[in-house]
Amino acid sequence: MKFTKTFSAAIIIAVSAGAVSVCSAQSSANAAVNPASTTQTNAPYTEGAVWQITMVKTKPGMGDDYLKTLAKTFKAVNDEAKKQGIITDYKILSGDAATTQDFDLLLMVEYPNMAAMDGLREKTEPIFDKVMGSEDQQRQMAVKRVEIRDIIGDKLMREITLK
Repeated sequence: MKFTKTFSAAIIIAVSAGAVSVCSAQSSANAAVNPASTTQTNAPYTEGAVWQITMVKTKPGMGDDYLKTLAKTFKAVNDEAKKQGIITDYKILSGDAATTQDFDLLLMVEYPNMAAMDGLREKTEPIFDKVMGSEDQQRQMAVKRVEIRDIIGDKLMREITLK
């Protein structure tokens, strides 16, 4: 998939979410399609936005260099996606790694719901091409990022509000 090769999971949508997320998305989708079936649930929470979270470990001494690349790529792509209404918001959280294997940055992209990710590649590919250039240029950037950071993992999580 072009995303995994070119943007190194910074805005990549998790291909498979956990069973809980999938079930929640199906319940929400069913309720949206069949409003007559919307009944009160006994769940102690209400479902909210969906967050794509990427855990990044910068290599020693490379934190500022990586943040400079994010300013040119992650920020630019997400500003445009937000402007177009594709995403709701995005954030970067920085902190000390707890262990040598731990991440020190979280890249977070907020979507209003699971349905917002339908057809996401078609919506975002033109943004990538505009911001990051040709496929060859995107590949070169991805290779350079490997030298300064490691992706520890990705998660797709739903925000909930307790009742």
